[in-house]
Amino acid sequence: MPAANTTKRKQARDTAVQGTNDSSVVSKVSAAARGYFQDAFIQHFVCKLCRRAPLINRGYYVRWRAVDYCVKSFLQATVKCPKRQILSLGAGFDSLFFRLHEEGALVGHTVVYEVDFPDVAQRKAALISDNLTLAGKLGSRSTSAIGQLAQYRLLGVDVREEAQVEEALAGAGLDWAAPTLLLSEVVLTYMETHWSDSVIGWAANHFPQSLFVMYEQIRPWDPFGQVMQDHFLKLNSTLHALQKYSDVAAQRQRFLNKGWEHCVCLDMNEFYLSLVPEDERHRVESLEPFDEYEEWYQKCSHYFILTASRGHLTRQALLPTPPVSLVPWAGLSQAPVALSVRTTPGEACVEGLGMAAISLGPGRVLLTGGAGKGSRAMAPKCLVRGQTGWRTACVLSSTDWGIRRYHTLTAHPLGGAVVYGGRSSPLNPIGSLLRVTFDPCDRVEEEDTLKVCVKEMACTGDPPEPRWRHIATVVSHKGKDFLFVFGGKNHSAVLGDGHFLCLDQQHWTEVLVEGTAPEARHSHTACPYQGGLALFGGLGRGGVPLGDTQLLKPTAGGFCWDRLEIHPPLIPRYGHAAHVIGDRLVVVGGVWLYSGGVPGIAVIDLTSGSSLEFCLDTTSVPWPLMLHSFCSELLEPEGTAVLLIGGGGNCFSFGTHLNPRPVTVDLSAVLG
Repeated sequence: MPAANTTKRKQARDTAVQGTNDSSVVSKVSAAARGYFQDAFIQHFVCKLCRRAPLINRGYYVRWRAVDYCVKSFLQATVKCPKRQILSLGAGFDSLFFRLHEEGALVGHTVVYEVDFPDVAQRKAALISDNLTLAGKLGSRSTSAIGQLAQYRLLGVDVREEAQVEEALAGAGLDWAAPTLLLSEVVLTYMETHWSDSVIGWAANHFPQSLFVMYEQIRPWDPFGQVMQDHFLKLNSTLHALQKYSDVAAQRQRFLNKGWEHCVCLDMNEFYLSLVPEDERHRVESLEPFDEYEEWYQKCSHYFILTASRGHLTRQALLPTPPVSLVPWAGLSQAPVALSVRTTPGEACVEGLGMAAISLGPGRVLLTGGAGKGSRAMAPKCLVRGQTGWRTACVLSSTDWGIRRYHTLTAHPLGGAVVYGGRSSPLNPIGSLLRVTFDPCDRVEEEDTLKVCVKEMACTGDPPEPRWRHIATVVSHKGKDFLFVFGGKNHSAVLGDGHFLCLDQQHWTEVLVEGTAPEARHSHTACPYQGGLALFGGLGRGGVPLGDTQLLKPTAGGFCWDRLEIHPPLIPRYGHAAHVIGDRLVVVGGVWLYSGGVPGIAVIDLTSGSSLEFCLDTTSVPWPLMLHSFCSELLEPEGTAVLLIGGGGNCFSFGTHLNPRPVTVDLSAVLG
C-alpha cells in the first residue's frame, strides 16, 4: 500500500507539472497577440485566446527574448557545421521548431528533438495533426508520422529516465557528437534536485560539443520569492532547485561541478537592461499602458537565463557578461545591527497600494487614494492610536475625492494638506489640486469619524503637465511658501521638470533655479530640508534605478540644485519612502536590482554625505513584508519609530500580495 500511495502522489505531481505547460502557453499566446514578439504558430496550441495583464505579457516577452537570443547565438556559432541539433527537454507546447523553420533558421542539416511526458507528446502530436497550418509545415497530418520527420522529432519520454531517453534519442537518429543545444525552460526545477542534477551531468557526459540553455527561478527567501514558492506549492508543483541553488552564483557553480567547462548566468534584469537594445525596450514598453514598475523588476530579479558550454565551438554562443554591473555594491556600508519590525497592536487593517499619507498630529494618520484587492479604489480613512493600539476611523468628506493613486499629500503651512496629481489609470493622469482642511477640535478618538473639508483649488498661471509618481514638497523663498513639484510620469514619458505653486496666491509661477537639475525620474522621494528639500533615488528614463542625493538649497535669488556626494554610494532604488530627522535622510524600503537582499533602511548624513545601510529584522511579522507602493509616517517622540502602512502588489502570475496590517520600525539604532 505505501508503494502504491507513493506512485499515486508522483503521478499527481507529474500531472500538476504538466498543467504548468498549459498555463504557460496561454500566456505566450497573449504576449504574441499584443505584439511583444512574432510567433504565428503558438496560437494553434490553445483552444481560445486569453488576454493576460501587461505585467505577465512583459514577463513572457523577456523569457521569449532570452531563449531566442541564446538559440540564435548557437545557430550563428554553428552555421558552418554540416550537422547540428536542438534538444528541448520538457518542451511542452513550445512552437520553437515551427518558428525557426518559418524564419529559415534551420538551414543545412539541423534537427529539433523535443522530449516530454508521453501524455504531453501525444496531445501535441494530435494538435499538430489536426491543424492545417502546423501539419502543413511538416508535410504530414499523420499523428504517428509526426515526430519522426527529417527535421522534427517529438518523443514521449520522461526526462528523468535517462536510459529511456538515450534509447529514444538514438532511435530517432540523434548524433551524440554533433553540436547540440539543450534547452530547458522551467523544467528541471520541478524535479527533485538529485534528478535535475543527474540530467545536467548526463548532458555534459554525452554531448562533447554542446550548449545548455536554462531559464528558471531564483531568490526564494525574500518576500516576492516567498509568494512565488507558495504559489507553486498550491499547484502541487514544488520548485525543488530553489532550496539548493538559490541564486545565479550557485546555479553557475552547479553546472561547473557537473562537468560543464564554462557557464554564464544572468538574472533577467541584467539580461533585459544589458542585452536588449534600448530601441527594442522602448518598443516593448510602449505596447500597453503600464504602471507596475516595482513588480516588473522584482519578477525579473527572480528568474535567470543560463548558458553552459562544452567544446570550443559552442563556447562562442555563451551569454556575454554585462560590461558593467548595474549595482555598485562593492563599497556598501552595512550596519552591524538589524532594525526591529513589529506588527502594530490593535485592529487596524489596511490593504492597499499607491496611497498617500499625512500625520494629523500624535496618533493620527490620514490615508487617501490608492487601490485595494482587485484594483478597487479605496475610500479615505484615518488611523487612530488609542490605549489598546491602532484602529481605523471613517473619513467624512465635504466632496468626493475622486479616484487617485500614486498622488502626493503634502502638509500645508497654514494647516491641513494639499493633494496633487495621481492617476485613475495609466492613461488618465490627474492635474488638479485639492485643499484639505480639518477641524482641530474634531474628537476622532471618541467618535471614530474624522470630518474633512475638501475643495478643488482654483489656481492661476501655467500649470504643470498632469502626472503621477512625482514629488510635491513645500519650500520657502523670500518669506513665501511654495509647493514644489518635480518629476513623475504621464502615460508616455518620464518627466524631469520642476514647478512652483505660490500657496497663498494659488498661482503657478517662475522661480530662479540654478545648478544642474536632477535627471528625469519617477517613484523618487523629496523631504523638506532647511527651506529647500533633499531628493533621493527614483527610476530614470532608461529604466535603471537611481541612487543620487540632490539638495535644492535656497539662495538670495531663488534656489540652487547641489548634488551631495555619498560615501560609500548607496545602492540605487525607487518606490521607497523617506524622512528627514535632524540632518539625516532616512530612506525606507523600495526596490533595487541588488541580488543580496531587499532594501531595509538607509541613512544619509546630509552634512557629511556619509551613509549606512540597515537590514530589517522581520521575523516577528507573520507575512511577507513588501516595502514598495507603501506609506510611511514618523511617530513621536522625535521620530524614534516609523509607521509603515500598506504596500505590496501583483506578484507576476503568482497572485496579488498586499501587506494586511501596519508595522513599525524602531529607529533607535539609526538615531543613536
